[in-house]
Parts: sequence; structure tokens; C-alpha cells
Amino acid sequence: MFDPVLLKSFVSVAETLSFTKTATLLGLSQPTVSQHIRKLETAAGRLLVARDTREVRLTDNGDAMLGFARSILAAHDQASSYFTGSAMRGRLRFGSADDLALTQLPQILRDFRQLYPQINLELTVNQSGALARRLQAGQLDLVFIKQEPGIGVGRLVRRDRMVWVGHRTLSLEPGQHVPLIAYQAPSLSRTVAISALESAGRTWRITCNVREINGVLAAARAGIGIAAFPQSLIPPDLSELSPALELPTLGDVDFSLLDNPGTARKPVDALIAAIVARQGSPAN
Repeated sequence: MFDPVLLKSFVSVAETLSFTKTATLLGLSQPTVSQHIRKLETAAGRLLVARDTREVRLTDNGDAMLGFARSILAAHDQASSYFTGSAMRGRLRFGSADDLALTQLPQILRDFRQLYPQINLELTVNQSGALARRLQAGQLDLVFIKQEPGIGVGRLVRRDRMVWVGHRTLSLEPGQHVPLIAYQAPSLSRTVAISALESAGRTWRITCNVREINGVLAAARAGIGIAAFPQSLIPPDLSELSPALELPTLGDVDFSLLDNPGTARKPVDALIAAIVARQGSPAN
């Protein structure tokens, strides 16, 4: 339905906000670029690009089309590479923080393996700190981890808010020690939780030390204690705790992709693009 040639011109116009720059980049005449946009708008039945003498901008429908266009062009390029014999090959050693693996990541990896069947994808699931150390040691090619906000290392996928999570029946009496479920040190969520409690003058005790996310969830479901957890990852059978409990705020956390600069770029860049497209944007 949508010609890749037209989509390529549209994506360039969307990125440059200029018909003239697009014509230069693509080696086309400006009237040809304008014709491509008109044909795409006719195919879509919607106005995609609004322009006057001062500016070029995308309409709401144009914003929607941009996402589809990038996906269509990426799939077109991947299919073309595969069937012309230049499909990506090799090994990609990927690591993910265990709680981030609860999100859309399994589906992303399944789709990636279907698109690139000749890439041997090796998955390691661990805590963020351990994965970062293995990346630095050259044992992994790409990791998807949690970091302190604004640290500026790697590619920011999105920012989330850390919150207190527990079973919906859990209650805390005034002055009661906060029962804490925490990863074994070193751990970002452990550090964040303890620092926030101590800064607020709240007493606490570790009621469950865990090594992985399943331990956190099992302990929280059993009502053993509460845990610091990214808000977007809360499972439906657990709850963000009420402000009435007067627990301190925990701040934000960054979900980031870090890669090994010495590894082959194409497989790494392809997986980065797949994760960024499905996991959201830094503005989320």
C-alpha cells in the first residue's frame, strides 16, 4: 500500500523539516520530493505535512505515519538484505537486568530472532551492576540495565519512577520498622531504598535478601515486606503503596542500553533499534 520510495522521502522531510534539504540528501529535485509527499498523502487519505512560507511541520497524522514509515523501511531493508545473501550473521551476547526482562523484552527478542535467524543471540539475565561489569570485561556485547538518572552513560531508552511496592493487604503501624525486601548488595534499588529511609529518619530492617526478581515478587506477594520497584514494572497482583504510609519518595531510574565499542556494530545497532522502538522514548 505504501511505496518505500515515497516513505523514504517522507521520513527525510520529517527529520529535516525541509523539502530542499531532502532533495539534496536523496539526490532528487524538489518537485519530485513534493510529488512523493502528495502521492503518499493520497495513499493514506490524510494530510501528513503542513507547510507555508515560514515552516514545514508534520500533522498529527504525519506523526503517526512517521512511526509506521520507519518500521516499514526497516523491515524492507532487512528483507532485502536477507534475500540478497547479505543477512547479518555472527554472535550477539546480550544481557538484561532481570526486572527489565519482565516487560516487552521477550517478544522483542523473539521478533529479533525471526528477523535475523543467522545471528546467534546469547541472553544473560542478572542484576544491572553485574551486567555492567561483564560488559566492561568484554564478556557481553550489549546490556539493558537500570542506572541512576542523568548519569549519561549509554543510550537512554526511557526514565521511570521508583516507588514502594507491596501486597495490597500490607499495613505499617506508626513507628514500626519498615520491612524491606532487597537484592543483595551491591544493588541500585537496595541503595535507593535504604538511602531514602535513612534520609527520612525511618528505621528499617531487611526481612528478605534476594538474588533475583522472582525472589522479590514472591516475598512481596507473601506480605513479608515492601520493595523499591520501577513503577511501570509493577505486576497486577501487587500495588504501589499509599502515600498515607508516609514513606519517603525514591526518585527516578533510567533504563539504558550500554554496548561494547569493540563488537560488530550491525547486530548491536539492530537490537538497540528494536528495543528503543518497543520500550518507549526518553520522554516517557
